[in-house]
Formats: sequence, structure tokens, C-alpha cells
Amino acid sequence: MPLKRKKSRGGEEGGINMTPMIDVVFQMIIFFVTTAELERTSVDMTIKLALAPHGPAVEKKDPRTIVVDVDRKGRIKIARVRFSLPALKSVMRKAVAQYGQTIPVVIRGDAATKHEDIKRVMDACTAAGLWRVKFAAIKDAAAPVSN
Repeated sequence: MPLKRKKSRGGEEGGINMTPMIDVVFQMIIFFVTTAELERTSVDMTIKLALAPHGPAVEKKDPRTIVVDVDRKGRIKIARVRFSLPALKSVMRKAVAQYGQTIPVVIRGDAATKHEDIKRVMDACTAAGLWRVKFAAIKDAAAPVSN
């Protein structure tokens, strides 16, 4: 028995279903908005960075970077979680054990922080074997506070 084919109507044309592509685009938008929000909330915005107009601007950020905040009272925080000095040393040693000594560390010290508090963080980094230590500062007075 021969198969009967339906005759196509003149007005109908084949096309691509765009629904799955639109779904993927919306999922990507949600992902990027969420991850951007997580990075923004991991930085302590109460820290007022010092002005360094002649310092180099950060071109590309290494995703392994450990950002250590030191507030004006000398309290140490990573991702807004407070750490004691021994706990910070332990975190740094674990990071070196897992990723090696080339992990960059950015110290975000408040402009009113005592140098001895910053030095304690630097000593914890060097004790763990980390040598890529940088300091966050504001390049331009009109620039935002985040690094």
C-alpha cells in the first residue's frame, strides 16, 4: 500500500523553533547576574581604600586570587568572614598545599589601618610561602571603592 503524502499548503513554511535558544539565553543571564552579585557581596564595602594615583591598574584578575580585608580595627576577613591570625595562616597553608605558591593575594587595608595589622597579614602569607602579594588601592578619587 503506497503512502499518501499530504500536500503542503502554500502559506506554511518550515522554520526553527527558537524557544530552546531563548531558554538558554535566559539561563545564562540569570547565571551571570547571580555570580556578579556573589562577587560584589564578598568584598567588605566598609573598608575605605587609600588613594594611589600612580599605582598600576589591574588589567586581568586571576580567579585563584585570595582577597584579605583588614579593617581599621585590625580585624582580618576573607569573603566577609572574620579570621583570627592562626586561622588565616592555616587557610594560607592549605591554599599553598592545594594550588602551589603562585596564588596571588590582594590585601585590602582600610586607609586608617595600622601598618602592624597589615604586616601581620603579610607575615602570614610569607610563612605559608606565598610571594605574590599586592595591595588594593583607589587609582582615581572618583573611582569606586571596590578593587
